[in-house]
Order: sequence, then C-alpha cells, then structure tokens
Amino acid sequence: MSEVARRDAAEPVTPRTAESLAGSVLLHLPAVTDALVETIYEQNPAYREVDSVPPDDLWQSCHDNVARVVQMIAGADRRPGRSATDEYFDAAHETGRRRAEQRMPLDDVLRSFRLGGRLVWEALIDEARAQGVVDSDALLEIASKVWEVVDNTSSQVAIAYHNAERQLVRADERRRSTLWEGLLHGRAKDRVFVQEAATVLDIPVNGPYAVVAIDNLIDDDCTAASLKRRLAGVRVASAWQVRTHTVVGLLALGAQSLDAVLRSLRDAVHAPAGLSSVVAGLADVDAAYHQATLARRTLPAGQVGVASLTERLPEALLLSAPELAEQLVRTWLVPLMKVPAAERELLLDTLERWVTAGGSVRRTAELAHCHRNTVINRLHRIHQITGRNLTDAAFQVELGLALRAIRLFPPQSR
Repeated sequence: MSEVARRDAAEPVTPRTAESLAGSVLLHLPAVTDALVETIYEQNPAYREVDSVPPDDLWQSCHDNVARVVQMIAGADRRPGRSATDEYFDAAHETGRRRAEQRMPLDDVLRSFRLGGRLVWEALIDEARAQGVVDSDALLEIASKVWEVVDNTSSQVAIAYHNAERQLVRADERRRSTLWEGLLHGRAKDRVFVQEAATVLDIPVNGPYAVVAIDNLIDDDCTAASLKRRLAGVRVASAWQVRTHTVVGLLALGAQSLDAVLRSLRDAVHAPAGLSSVVAGLADVDAAYHQATLARRTLPAGQVGVASLTERLPEALLLSAPELAEQLVRTWLVPLMKVPAAERELLLDTLERWVTAGGSVRRTAELAHCHRNTVINRLHRIHQITGRNLTDAAFQVELGLALRAIRLFPPQSR
C-alpha cells in the first residue's frame, strides 16, 4: 500500500464528513438564517412581545452566530493558531452584550440559541441526505458536536450578557445618583431634567411632595426598602436614595395629609430624622430637602425620632441665623451660665415653663408641680442674676427664642 493510501486510510471519517456537510450549509447561510428568524418569531414570542430587538438586528445576529457555529462544527476552531474563545465566539459575545442592552430576558436569548442549534442540525441532516451520507456513527458524532458547540456558544452568550448587565446596572446607578443630586440641588427647574428624573425614579412631576432626611446608621438600603413598603401601604408613593450619612426620601403625598405621613414615619423610623413641609412638586424638592435637613438639626443630640419642620419652626429659624441665636442667648441668659449647673437647670426649666404658661405664675407652678411662691422666688432669683425684667409680656417672645437657642447651642458647644 502506498504512503498516501495508508495516510488516507488512517484519517477518521467524521471530521471530513462534518467539514463537507458544514461547508454545504454555509453555502445556503442566508436561507438558513431566514428560517431561523421565522422560527424564533413563531416559537419564542418574547421577541415579538418585548419588541426591543429590531428585525435587521435579529437577522444579522442569527446569520453571524449560525456561521460561527457551523464553522466550529467543521473543525475550524482546531486549526493551528486559532482560538475559539477569541475569534469564533465573537458573534456570541456581541449578541450577549446587545441583548442585555436591549433588556431582552436572558432565558429568551438562550432559547433562541437552542432553536438555532436544532435548525443547524436539521440543515446538516438535509445535506447528509443530499450527499448520500449514511454512516450513522458519523452522524451521531456530528450531532454530539452540534450540541457541544451550541452549549459552549450559549455559555459565552450568557457570560457576555451578565458582564454587560453588570455594566448597565452600574451605569443606571450612576445615572440615578446623578438625577437625585440634581433634584436635591435645584436642577428640577429644568423641564427636560425633571421629566427624566420623574421617569427614572417612577414618581410624578407634580402634586404635593415632602422630603424626609434620616440619619444613615446602618449604611445600607434596608431602611429605604422597608419605608417604601410601609408608605405604599398608606397610598404614598416614594423614592429613596441612600447617601453616605443620610437616607433621603421623596414622598409623593397624593391625597394623604402630612400629619398622616408623619405618624407613619414616627412608627417606623428609629433614628434621628427631619421632615419638610409640603411643596408643590419636584421643582421645589431642593427647598424641601433643605427644610428636612434643617428639621433634623433641631433634634437635641442623642434624641431619636422624626422632627417635623412645621412643629419646630422657631428652632429652624434659630439654626438658620446662628449669630442672632447667639445674640439672644447673650442678651437674656449668659449670666445664668455662671451659676452652678444644678441651679442653672432648675432656673432654666422654670423659665421655660413660665414662657409656656404665658407669664402666669399660677400656671407655671402647676406645670412645675410646686407652690406659686416657689415660682415667684425663682423668678426673683433670675432677675437678680440677669437684671432682666421678666414680667413684661413684650419680652416673652425673645426670651422663648433664647431658651430654645440655648438648647440648640448648649454652653459646652459655645
């Protein structure tokens, strides 16, 4: 036997058969592609219902992937210097990336690849019949190769899809964060911006809004998720942003009153927080955010709860003008800072109750749970220390603000 004859006899039949059949299929690639597109539309309805993949995009993707699958079945990936991963999975990688960007569900994408594998196998069988190939072992080998290649290709599609999906999530998070920062810093006056923000955050542009700012004590979004669910239970739509030190909520009040929302928040929030007054829409969210953070600052150190701006307007005014708050304290209360702490607290408490009682000694005594003479003696002591006339009703507003200011700016912080 000649050297050529011996070499031919030693060559396996399957690769030669596979290459011949695959080459014939590639000659009819456009027709196979048309058949696959039609099959996908018939048997994978998501491509019609989601309607995010343009027909020409689907056709080109089917064409390129069928070509690569058939080439690998023919053994192209085993040629010296070739890399199936780097070269022959290029169409799979591109398809996975684009379908992720088009928001086509991955299960539907992979179903199309299974349909494509079946169609490629049927096309190979048709060619085998046309060429008179009857070697059942060879055909079984080709079938095994078809599904091996389709499985490997599908895996590459899934990898590319997940990689693109992670990038999209990061991009969405960055965009969402950018929109939030724009809302909180006044960009919602721009109609295009506010419409995009409303769409992305899934909240209305107009309608009554309030903003809540909560100290972020756990540094994750568990608080935001639970509050969103709780407020949805009282028919208040909300959007939340977890920031470094604060969890911010936009509350679309709808028909709900601010008092009802405040009650829900106070039942659920176990951290220092501030709630704004009501504003007309997203265009005024920056002002509401400022109010919410201001309301939060009115809480004494260490106190947990939701401070409502509408309930703490005097404190908010003082925080907004700290130099005036300092002036009030100097005018009315600085001399009291020189007496021992225990006596100072007793006298300040008496003054607060006296202001609350509208200058009534009797009512002050009731609030302080002591005799009216005790109140008179304490007021006299305060007059001696401060030199201020406490009986003039005209001064009660200033004194009341001074007392609030000293709680906001305690002596050790001054």
